[in-house]
Amino acid sequence: MNQIHKNTVLWCLPAILLFSGIFACNNYLDVKPQGQLNEEAAASDPATAQKLVIGVYNTMWEGNMHGFPFVVMTNVASDDADKGSNATDDLPNSGRIDNLDMDASINHINSIWSGYYLGIARANQAIQVLGGSTLEETLKNQLLGEVRFLRAYFYFNLVRFFGGVPEVDKVISPQEAASATYQTKATKDEIYQFIIEDLEFALANVAAKGGANTSAGRVTKGAAAGMLAKVMLYRQNWQRAYSLADSVITQKVGAYGLDNSYFDIWRETGANSQESLFEVQTGINSICEAGIASYAECQGVRAGGKFGWADLGWGFGAPSQSLLNEYAAGDTRREASIIFIGATGTVLWDGVRVPSQDSVENPRYNYKSYHSQVKESYCGNRGRMPKNLRILRYGEILLIRAEAAFALGNTATALADVNALHPRAGLAPLGSIDRHAIWHERRVELALEHDRYFDLIRQDEVEPGTAAAAFAAHGKTFAAKNKVFPIPRQQIDLSNNNLVQNDGY
Repeated sequence: MNQIHKNTVLWCLPAILLFSGIFACNNYLDVKPQGQLNEEAAASDPATAQKLVIGVYNTMWEGNMHGFPFVVMTNVASDDADKGSNATDDLPNSGRIDNLDMDASINHINSIWSGYYLGIARANQAIQVLGGSTLEETLKNQLLGEVRFLRAYFYFNLVRFFGGVPEVDKVISPQEAASATYQTKATKDEIYQFIIEDLEFALANVAAKGGANTSAGRVTKGAAAGMLAKVMLYRQNWQRAYSLADSVITQKVGAYGLDNSYFDIWRETGANSQESLFEVQTGINSICEAGIASYAECQGVRAGGKFGWADLGWGFGAPSQSLLNEYAAGDTRREASIIFIGATGTVLWDGVRVPSQDSVENPRYNYKSYHSQVKESYCGNRGRMPKNLRILRYGEILLIRAEAAFALGNTATALADVNALHPRAGLAPLGSIDRHAIWHERRVELALEHDRYFDLIRQDEVEPGTAAAAFAAHGKTFAAKNKVFPIPRQQIDLSNNNLVQNDGY
C-alpha cells in the first residue's frame, strides 16, 4: 500500500483525532499536532473545535514538512545556496540534490512527500469533523476556511515539488486506500484546480485581519488573497493575480505594509508584523518542542578547521556566489540575508562571536534562518528553535502585483511596486522596468526564502531557457526532468507501481 494512504488510515481512526484538547484554544504552543480529542466534542463545542484546527497548524512543525529536507529541496537545490556543511557530511545525499543529480531513492525526497501527505491527512480529518458539526455557521465556515487554506498550501508545495500527485480530498477507509483511485497521480492541472477551490473557499469565509479568531498566525483574508494571488501567478492568470495582490496592497482585506527594517523581519521582534501575511508559529512550551524540527539548526554556523568552539548548527544551505553576484552595490539586503565570516571572526547582531575562517566550515551562512540563543526566546533545545517561518509577506505581494501588472501592460504600476522596495534596501528608484528586472528583484528581496527553485521553473515556462541559464551560471546542468523532483521509490513500491515515475527518472 502506498505510504501516503497508510498514513491517512493511521491518522483517521474513527474515535481518534490528532490534537490535544486540554489547553486554551488560542494557544498554539501547547496544542499538540497529534494526540487524542473526542470527536463528538469537536463537532459541537467551539473551544474544542478551535483546538482541533490549531492542531492542524502545528503540523507545520514537522521536520519532514519544513525542516532539513525542505531546506535542501528548496534553497540548496536552487542557485541561492550550496550544500555547505563539509565534504564528508552528505546526509542524506544532499550533495546530489545540490547538483541536480537526484534520483527516487534519496530519503529527503521521500520525507517531503510523507510529511506533506501527513499534513493533508490531518487537514482532511478536521474538515470531516467540522463539516458535520453543529457549530454556529459563521464560525464553522471560518474554521473550515482556515483548514482548507492549510490543505491548499500543502498541495501547492507538493505540486511544485512533484507535478501531478495523488489527490486525497477526504478521510479514506482502508478499502479506499488500497484502491488505485488514491494510488495514482492526478494531473498537475487537477491539483491546481483543487488548490484554487480550497483557497477560494478560504477567501470567502475566513475573517479579515483583526477580526474574530484572528490571533497571530491564524489564516486571514489577507493570507488567503495573497496565497491565491501567488497560485494565480504560477498559473499565469495575470488578471486574477493582479486583482488579488491589489486587494492586499489597497487594504481591502486588512492592513498590511512594509516593515521599516528588512533585517528585523527575521528576528523575533519582527514576527507577525505588519509585513506578515502568514507564518508558521513557534515559541516556548513546557516540553520545549514548539518549533520546526532542525530548521534553524541545520543552517547554523558549523565548526571546522581548528574547531575549538561550540558551533551553532550543521552548516547546510550556504549562500552561493551566484546569489552574492546578484546584489547591487549598496543593497542592504545582502548583509541582512547573509552571515559573512571575516578573517578575524564575525560578531552577530546579538553579540555572539563566530571565530575566524580557520575555525568554521564555510565562509557564508543564512542570516534569515539564524535564531539567537541569548537575546530571543530559547529553552535549550537547539533542534527545536522557536523560529517562526515566514511563508508569505507583503514584500512578495508587491512583486506579485508588479509581475502581473507588467504582463498586463501596466508598466507604471510594475515600476512603482518594485521601487517601493528600494528605500529600505538603500537603493535609488529604477527609471524603467522589464520582466527581468522584476525577476531580479524577486531574487534579492526573497533570497533564501525557499521559493527560488520554484521561481526558476515557472519563469522558464514564460521564457524557455531561463532555468538552464541560471543554473549554468551557478555551475549546474539543468535538464528538462529537473522541472520536478522524482516520485520517491518507496512510494512507488508501496503503491504496487500504480504511481508512475516522473519523466526522466
